[in-house]
Amino acid sequence: MPATHALINLLGEVALLLWGIHMVRGGVMNAFGSSLRRALGACLRNRLAACLAGAGVTLTLQSSTATAMMATSFLSGGVIDLVPALAVMLGANLGTALAARLLAFDVALVFPVLLLAGYLLFKAVTRSDLRNLAKALIGLGLVLLALHLLVDTIAPGAIAPEARELLATLTREPLPDLVLAAAVAWAAHSSLAVVLVIASLAGAGILAPEPALAMVLGANLGSALNPLSAAHGDRAALRLPLGNLLNRLIGCAIAMPFLPEIEGLLRPFSSGPGRLAVDFHLLFNAALAVLFLLPLPLIARALERALPSRPNPADPGNPLYLDPDALHTPAVALANAERETLRMADVVEAMLRDSQSLLSRDDEALVAGVRRMDDVLDRLRRAIELYLSALDRSGLDPQQRQRLAQIQVVALNLEHAGDIVDKGLMPLAAKRIRRRLRFGEEELTQARAVHAHLLSQLRLAVAVFMADDLQAAIRLVEEKEGLRELERSATAGHYARLRENGGTAAETGALHLDVIRDLKRIEAHLAATAHPLLERRNLLRRSRLVPVEKTAGDS
Repeated sequence: MPATHALINLLGEVALLLWGIHMVRGGVMNAFGSSLRRALGACLRNRLAACLAGAGVTLTLQSSTATAMMATSFLSGGVIDLVPALAVMLGANLGTALAARLLAFDVALVFPVLLLAGYLLFKAVTRSDLRNLAKALIGLGLVLLALHLLVDTIAPGAIAPEARELLATLTREPLPDLVLAAAVAWAAHSSLAVVLVIASLAGAGILAPEPALAMVLGANLGSALNPLSAAHGDRAALRLPLGNLLNRLIGCAIAMPFLPEIEGLLRPFSSGPGRLAVDFHLLFNAALAVLFLLPLPLIARALERALPSRPNPADPGNPLYLDPDALHTPAVALANAERETLRMADVVEAMLRDSQSLLSRDDEALVAGVRRMDDVLDRLRRAIELYLSALDRSGLDPQQRQRLAQIQVVALNLEHAGDIVDKGLMPLAAKRIRRRLRFGEEELTQARAVHAHLLSQLRLAVAVFMADDLQAAIRLVEEKEGLRELERSATAGHYARLRENGGTAAETGALHLDVIRDLKRIEAHLAATAHPLLERRNLLRRSRLVPVEKTAGDS
């Protein structure tokens, strides 16, 4: 095969390989992303569990970058410390190596089965999670097909001897090989794909074993650059990818001088040069996990000293009023917490206004912006909780204890209201935009009326919280009935439109009712602000049920 023809085939097959990996990652994330995230979060108790969890999630996703993004979100949200996050990255690198080892087997009969099964599943089901699973199966089939084609393209005798000699000349020195592979892995955003290509080239005899091992080191190094470039200069966010990069740099520096000896040790246990490259990839990452797992606390402290946190006053998630020096004066500390809780109310108001805009506005950037506001709410609520927990309660009088409890309840209800916007209304808005649905004028009018009602309720809730306004508290609870009437009217209108227009109104109508119900859930959290005051005045019933006297037959 002419060199130009072989190069074009090779580039196309590598593109197919990358696209297959992208499909697997996207399908698995869409189908099981939240479950994987919860599983990862639940396994961060210690370094070993975090490392194993990182390996398992990466093996499932076939992407250490996706796992790195999860770990970074946990770290930036204060859910975990730097030590378990670094352990997750050690496990993620090991998971990528395990995935390469599994994909290195002879797959000539496997990829047609995966492609067929994925296609049939996709056509047979309508559930989104099963369809995403089908996409992942198709993606895995494409990965294996690309590897099969790659082996055929670079099979012995398929490439001209001149091209082989040129490649042998270019890959004679280990250090340039490492740099070249690092650049390719960084550009491809996938060490898995690069390692599989290196293994295919080595298996065909185009790459000598030692250059192949050097390139494997480069692929490991290059993939560590992607999370680093995604940190955008934030000091705290830089610690995790920088620690991961330093671990790999140290590993590469240790391994590079001993590549001939490593090749000699691995050759008896590998069935060929291609398998040797994959085995070395797995051995390298396993050795890094063993080498760095114990000293991770020292590495974390060094990173925190080198990259100290630098508060960003413009960050809306940073508390402005929680002065630690005021903790010795309970009245001032409680006032500070009140002011921070009012900031949470402002964020909820902004989220409601933007969610109202998204009823008719196709703006995915605004959807993402509202979801970021929920992160701000979570951080502010967590900061308030930590601040109040540091307050010496033994010095509080009964009224101050009552006020502290009220602040905690209001902050928690505001956070829950934001969660409903983030996890309820925003997926509905994204679904409407994705499917290009348009609400009718009557549906828009009803939804806007509910939003206006909620904004009014939020203002009443703030009045109750700040001034113990009894009349505002009574109105806040009484006007819940108004929203129930709006919901009943929206439901009746939906079924009337169904009878009149048939199936054309079904999808937008169901979406409209989901929006109304989520807004009603938000109102329940706002109305809960009034409950402590009404309970103190004995104005709140324990149940909405009308008391029924027992008859003689009931006794």
